[in-house]
Amino acid sequence: MTLTTVSEHRCFGGMQRFYAHESRECRTEMRFSVYVPPQAADRKVPVLYYLAGLTCTEETFMIKAGAQRLAAELGIMLVTPDTSPRKVRFPGDDASWDFGLGAGFYVDATREPWSANYRMYSYVTLELPELVRSLGTGMEDRQGIFGHSMGGHGALVCALRNRDRYRSVSAFAPISAPMQCPWGQKAFSGYLGDDKTAWAQYDASELVRQHAYHAPILVDQGTDDKFLEEQLKPELLEEACRASGTTLTLRRQPGYDHGYYFISTFMEDHLRHHAAFLC
Repeated sequence: MTLTTVSEHRCFGGMQRFYAHESRECRTEMRFSVYVPPQAADRKVPVLYYLAGLTCTEETFMIKAGAQRLAAELGIMLVTPDTSPRKVRFPGDDASWDFGLGAGFYVDATREPWSANYRMYSYVTLELPELVRSLGTGMEDRQGIFGHSMGGHGALVCALRNRDRYRSVSAFAPISAPMQCPWGQKAFSGYLGDDKTAWAQYDASELVRQHAYHAPILVDQGTDDKFLEEQLKPELLEEACRASGTTLTLRRQPGYDHGYYFISTFMEDHLRHHAAFLC
């Protein structure tokens, strides 16, 4: 498993690194970024994965979220992958911003042509942890996951389907019930076809309704988010968690929208939420 270092930068006493590699799951070049806190010079550290939203890359979170300062203080490694394969191209893959390039939706596609390369669920849950393990500084038994929008959906699904792997989960403005919103319906029909049972395996509200999650879930949602009513539907996640007895802290933040000003405002709360389970 060969990693190419694209760039590295000293940051709050640690190192911000960007990597490229040939992916086993996606069968093309993939990229991801890692912030290694200063404590990793002396010991292995917990690992927190972040899944970004539509149109984002492996750089977006590391540049915009303002997470490295507190990660350095807490001694947490941050890892974020790209949101889709980029080097392999299909006709029409950039025709819309919410499907295809930059919009892998963290599923393993089963419809052609996407099924050959758009395997973001397996990439995040299987291959990426192997790559992080190869770096030699992350703790395998102390991992958490969080994300934003499409990535909030992905983080919730990854945690709910891999309860023995992720000790903690949180989300900013997640697509909470993708089977019941236009973004999710477009992505699922395009990547997975018409089988609704396959869709349900990537719907956080469906998953948590069936089985309670072992740890409290933290979700922040801006009340001025233009996607709130049509696409995000946090009330459906709230209902599903209540039905299964899962502890959900859903904070509706007055006046905040969908972007990274919102995310950076509440980033410290999320990192401390994860630190309580990882550190």
